[in-house]
Parts: sequence; structure tokens; C-alpha cells
Amino acid sequence: MRCGRDDTCIERVRTTKKQGKTMASDAAQKTILKLILSLPSPILRAMSGGGVVYKGGRTLDPRFQFFANAAKKLPPMTSLSPAEAVAGSAKGLAAVQGPLETGVRTESLSVEGPNGPIPCRAYRPPQTDAKAPLIVYAHMGGGVIGDLETCHAFCSILSRICSTTVISVDYRLAPDHKFPAGLEDVLAAYRWARDNTARFGAAPVPPAIGGDSMGGNFSAIIAQEMKRTGEPQPALQILIYPAVDVASETASMTTYADAYPLTRATMDWFMGHYIGADADPADPRLSPDKTADLTGLAPAVVATAGFDPLVDQGEGYAKRLQAAGVPVSYRCYDSLAHGFTAFTGAIPAADDACREIAWLVREAFEKRTL
Repeated sequence: MRCGRDDTCIERVRTTKKQGKTMASDAAQKTILKLILSLPSPILRAMSGGGVVYKGGRTLDPRFQFFANAAKKLPPMTSLSPAEAVAGSAKGLAAVQGPLETGVRTESLSVEGPNGPIPCRAYRPPQTDAKAPLIVYAHMGGGVIGDLETCHAFCSILSRICSTTVISVDYRLAPDHKFPAGLEDVLAAYRWARDNTARFGAAPVPPAIGGDSMGGNFSAIIAQEMKRTGEPQPALQILIYPAVDVASETASMTTYADAYPLTRATMDWFMGHYIGADADPADPRLSPDKTADLTGLAPAVVATAGFDPLVDQGEGYAKRLQAAGVPVSYRCYDSLAHGFTAFTGAIPAADDACREIAWLVREAFEKRTL
């Protein structure tokens, strides 16, 4: 970089140095965290308040226990503004997320939505299976936080294992854009992907729709919306610890009310920002579990986390789909907590779970081609 002594150039140099120091500091912190998390489980538990965390017949992974204990020293999300929560969660997840899968390439996309362009990111696998459908994916975050980085590693895992392109959607967030803005963005991105499968070398069928937490909520709703409008069903629903009832009163909402990282109070905080004053929590476009008839919906892969207020509603929705004749592959990862798809770089059991989910998706794709 060549420049004189003008103020603009001096400030540019200062900014560059500051960014370099920040990156070095972040890398050092990540290295230290990795070393700590590699310690034997008994030592990690001792560092995390001692003893085993056992609730509802489940034992929490010692690494999640470590993070839960560390989080007690931080201000709860419910005390933050949405902007502060966005920044804080982004920094925290950057420290625990795994790397992009080897051979997976990314491409920035812009999809026209109901309120202007929607930023998206395509994850292209090393080799594309022409018989595999596209996957459209929506990140977690209660409709209030999260972005394309939130599910970066997991989308690349899905892409590589399923040998197909995954399109991640950077939908609008509350409170600036309350329900149904985010849902409408994901729906628009899904329809765009459905019309552009040839561009990505995917099977000429409707894409799969998937997401975790609020993204799982959107995914379940979109499958139902396709039925309501008479459009073809998605190739598959991928519902990871989905929020299918925003006013749920299941037992797990109490048993795991203080779980990390999603507490019942945090869930209420999310919904307080996401739902407008005139919205009805029983609206199936907010709570897809309120839809009475689930027949005719797309096959589903449903995964839940044991230490999660949402575990009961995710399991219950999987059972309702099965009872309605929908093919379902269901897994509950008992030792893990809500949000585990973002912890692939820090918690081996979370990484294993993400890869198993991806293989379940691939198996579902293969069944539909037999």
C-alpha cells in the first residue's frame, strides 16, 4: 500500500493494524480454547463447577457443561438489546465453529424477495450428484440474531456429504422486520431455488428445505405452505431442534428452562421481538404444530438436542408426522444442547451429530431415487 502523510492514509494504516491485532487475538483465544476442551472429561467437569450435570434422565456433554459454566459470568441475552445480542453471538460462535469442509466452494447470491434482494450463499460440493436435490437452509437465532456465518460449517458438511449445493438464506431479522418477514424471505429463496435447479446441476425436482431452531420453524411451515397453495412438496424437510410451537408448555420447557444456550427466558425474549402485537401464537405460520392435518407432507429428518427446552416439541412433531404417514428419520442427541450445529469446531459429539444428520439426509435422497 503506497500513500503519503495525509490523514486518510494514516487512518487506513491504523485500521489495518488494529484488524490484524484483533485477528491474531481471536486466533490465540481459539487455540487456548481448543487446548482446554481437549482436557479429559473429569478435569473439564471439575473446571465447570464439578460433578455431572444430569437432568431429565440425560447427562450433559462435559464440553457443553464447560460453556454453560462460563456463560454464567456473562450478562444474559435477555439483558441485551437485539443489536448487542447479534454482535455477541457472532463473536461467540466464531470461536466454536469448525472450518469449511475440504473441497466445498462458496458463492455469493442475491435472490429477489418481497422487500428487495435477499443475500444468500451457495455451498458447492467437490462433486455434484445429479440425482440429489438442492437444499435450501435457514439458520437459527429466534428470528432475531444470526446470519450466513451462523451455519457456515454445517452447510458445508451437508453439501459435501450429500454431494449437492446448499443455499443458505440471510433472511430479514426482527425487531426491525417482525413476523412474517423472515419467513417470507426464506419462502422466496426456496421458490427461486426450485426454479434454478439446473444452474447448480441438481436433480430437476423441488429442493429440500431445512434449518435449525427458527430455521426449522420456517422449514416446517414452508412444507405446509406448499400443501396449502397446491405447489409440489419439498424433496425433504430437515428439521433440527425446530421451534414448532412458539407458546409451548411441554415438560421440557420446565426441565430445561435454564439450559445453555437457550433458556425459556431467552425464548420469550426472542418471541417478544419477533412476534408483532397483532400476531396469534396459535397461527400455523408461527406454530406449525398447530396445523391439524399433516398428511401429504414431505419426508422428514428430525433431530433434537437433549438439553433443550424445545426437545419435547421436536419429538412430538416427528411423532405426529409419522402418525400422518410421513416417512421420518428421528434422532435425539441426548448429551447435546440447543445450537449444537454451530459447535462443530469445539465439541466432537456435536460434529459427529452433524455428520450423522447429513448422512440421514443423503440416505433419504437415495431412497427417493430407488
